[in-house]
Amino acid sequence: MTMSENLSVQLEKFIPPPVLVLIKIAGTEAATMGQELYIVGGVVRDLFLRRSNFDFDLVVEGEAISLARTLAGDSGAKLILHERFGTAKLIYPGFSLDVATARSETYSRPGALPTVKPGSLKDDLIRRDFSINAMALHLNPKQFGQLVDLYHGKQDIEQKLIRILHPDSFIDDATRIMRAIRYEQRLDFKLEPETDKLLRRDVAMLDTISGDRLRRELELMLKENKPERILVRAEELGVLKQLHPSLKASSKLVRAFVRAREMTKSSLPAVYLCLFIYGLTEKENEEFIKRVNFPRMSAEAMRQTLQLKKQLNKLDQPGLKPSQVYELVHGYSTVAIQANAISSELPAVRQNLTLYLDKLRYVKPILTGKDLIKMGVPSGPKIGEILAALLKAKLNGQVRTKKNEEELVNTFH
Repeated sequence: MTMSENLSVQLEKFIPPPVLVLIKIAGTEAATMGQELYIVGGVVRDLFLRRSNFDFDLVVEGEAISLARTLAGDSGAKLILHERFGTAKLIYPGFSLDVATARSETYSRPGALPTVKPGSLKDDLIRRDFSINAMALHLNPKQFGQLVDLYHGKQDIEQKLIRILHPDSFIDDATRIMRAIRYEQRLDFKLEPETDKLLRRDVAMLDTISGDRLRRELELMLKENKPERILVRAEELGVLKQLHPSLKASSKLVRAFVRAREMTKSSLPAVYLCLFIYGLTEKENEEFIKRVNFPRMSAEAMRQTLQLKKQLNKLDQPGLKPSQVYELVHGYSTVAIQANAISSELPAVRQNLTLYLDKLRYVKPILTGKDLIKMGVPSGPKIGEILAALLKAKLNGQVRTKKNEEELVNTFH
């Protein structure tokens, strides 16, 4: 196997000290067992890009399970074994190491999960998605830090290119189409011309992928720093219409995503998803939910986003009382309300939804049902009526203190 430069100095600076100690021990242990050990994939890529990465994937030409057992015994790590797949996870405080037997893959048909069997490092690298993710660094003591770069990944990093490893890559596994766009936009790279051509040729192969796998790729896109860039590129390459013909990444969507980051930091991927489907009809939304098999919580937020959108004309009145805003909005999920507050172009609607999000949803009477019973209100429907009246008065600023609330309760006697 051809080797190029040695990166031991860079590796020692890049890998956090506790991890470095362990991978050196692992390399020594592998050598003792007559095995070859490598660190592979994203860590090597990000070493060149000087981007932090805490996914430590080790590949062994030999027996990953026995090596992992030995390492766990020596270091006291928690060990999770997947013997059928020849993989193990060593869990330490603050980080984990994945150890896998080098393997080759074959695909029985496009979109199928691969059939895996033990193989060489070369087999293991050719099964990966892109050249920049198909590099390895030797961890055995004598060759520690030696770069294995069979597919010119380093050169592609220097030229800022995303390149697949063989012409059938997208046919074998079309999720690579979505990953190619995600990496291209995250790293500010470009699809290598032949890869670009093959992606456009094979985009219909996304139909061979299960809904669950497509959804996972979409969720990863929405977790990126600027997912709108990925979605715009996905539309340009014909990917969005493979997920659903009505999905678009318009300039309005781009503005909405930027606004979402200004408005909220929590649940951003969930808000992005509701913004993404904002232009769909309820029927199209149901088709999309079914196509990629969204879990119940996501599907409900998407549905509620479109249901609330239909009610916005009622909120387009500057003089609404806070209790009226509460009445119209209460019951919708926070994410659905945020998506509408971001997407609506109507100032009064945006103001009323923001009022609900910032203030009204937190308003509660001081008095509880138990307090009302102590005050002589008979238990039953009357309690609910009075609590609703208290909430309404509190929302509208008519009662502020416990004493105010008690005075209001007494008017019901």
